[in-house]
Amino acid sequence: MTIFFAPLRLPPPPAQRPESLLTQLLSLTPLQWAFFWTGWLAWTCDAIDFFSVSLSVPALAKQFGKETPDITQAITLTLLFRSVGAVLFGVFSDRFGRKWPLVFNLLLVAVLELGAGFVQNFRQFLALRSLFGIGMGGIWGLAASTALENLPVGLRGLASGVLQQGYAVGYLIAAVISLELVPTVHVGWRALFWTASGISVFGAALRALLPESSMFVKARLAAESHGVVSEAQKTRVFLRETGAMLKKHWALCVYAVLLMTGFNFLSHGSQDLYPTYMQATKGFNSHTATIATIIGNCGAISGGGFAGWISQFLGRRITIVTFTLLTAVFIPLWIIPSTFSGLAAGAFCVQFGVQGAWGVIPIHLAEMAPPAFRATFPGVAYQLGNMVSSASAQIEATGGEHLKTTIKGKVVPDYAKVQGILIGVVAAFVIFITVIGPENHGSHFEKHRAAFDEGGGSDDAWIDDDGVHHETGRAAHDRDVEAAENEKASEERSSTEKPAVSPTTAA
Repeated sequence: MTIFFAPLRLPPPPAQRPESLLTQLLSLTPLQWAFFWTGWLAWTCDAIDFFSVSLSVPALAKQFGKETPDITQAITLTLLFRSVGAVLFGVFSDRFGRKWPLVFNLLLVAVLELGAGFVQNFRQFLALRSLFGIGMGGIWGLAASTALENLPVGLRGLASGVLQQGYAVGYLIAAVISLELVPTVHVGWRALFWTASGISVFGAALRALLPESSMFVKARLAAESHGVVSEAQKTRVFLRETGAMLKKHWALCVYAVLLMTGFNFLSHGSQDLYPTYMQATKGFNSHTATIATIIGNCGAISGGGFAGWISQFLGRRITIVTFTLLTAVFIPLWIIPSTFSGLAAGAFCVQFGVQGAWGVIPIHLAEMAPPAFRATFPGVAYQLGNMVSSASAQIEATGGEHLKTTIKGKVVPDYAKVQGILIGVVAAFVIFITVIGPENHGSHFEKHRAAFDEGGGSDDAWIDDDGVHHETGRAAHDRDVEAAENEKASEERSSTEKPAVSPTTAA
């Protein structure tokens, strides 16, 4: 039973002194490194593809003869359809494995991104970006499960932060392409989309070269040892276990969506329209706005990695609350300055806080999720939150159209005030929803049975090192107590029934 309003407290101290971070990193095998970095690259590709639109808003508006709020419809539609992709590819991953669903997902994204670079009118562009959302929606859950489940528990906090900041790295790469390549080629903004497509193909090729996740193979062998062998039988079991999980954990599913709604508003509200904000409200050119975006993403990368690492010691929720408060503190630096140095410092600090809190999310959701559904549950919660927050850019664009300010005698949209209000309100919501939430299910999710194994959807269905099923939690406790009582009773009976031995007999 999920217990909400769990107190915020530090994790219990380890039973023995943990190994140093360097020692743990050096102990990783080449395959573990490869799994992690391919998961990271997949998420980075997702960000490059998504932010291709954010960085091209002025060029797209000029190309299609539209206003900024019209162009941001493409961002909204992409976010809306991502939940569809999260369900489809998450289910495929938990049912069929981590490898080929992710390869297909990346190739689909590459094809749609390539097509977006060839569109000739705004309707075609919106249609491609809507379909593109389905492809993008699956990547996060698959990338997170690929990257994290094969790592030792002690490294997962740091790995979570580094993984999540693949998003910021992708934004940075897209910004550099937009800054250096796009202005030098006659096709303009289309070059950014085509380059992003090529990077996604590269990510798919690398994942195709690696084997299936060793943890998933282990779970599949355990299922087959229990008699679940045929694919049709596995699918029937999977559907039955999924239904049982949803019936038991529906409140946890709702909570996770609310949590990710707040997080996605925080991320998209501070990123999607930032280049436009720098140009329209602060009066900088696109080159300078892109440099400020790069500086902000450097803050995001450092914040995500640091927060993920420190969450191993502070706990996931305390870390989230701390970095969200840090975000709120730096909102004035984000919106008040008019110089490039001040605004760049604000971007760095705010993104350090925003993406620091985000750096905990991959491992927090993985540990919160019902263990057999660690690709589907986090991915769907993430993308449903994305869907609810999909209008972030449009909200800010519309707000800017109604809330004006005067810069150097020119009336312009006041995106500074709009973004400041939105980020502040959302930060308060994220803190609230994190404080009332749970930390349950635990960190050893890689030892859990697959959802297509009989009983695999149960919270206490685990496999040991030999692939043999055993139970933990309340079931294991009750069984151990019963066994101890039976053993004690047996010993008492033996001592009572044992005949006395005389010294003569003994001699």
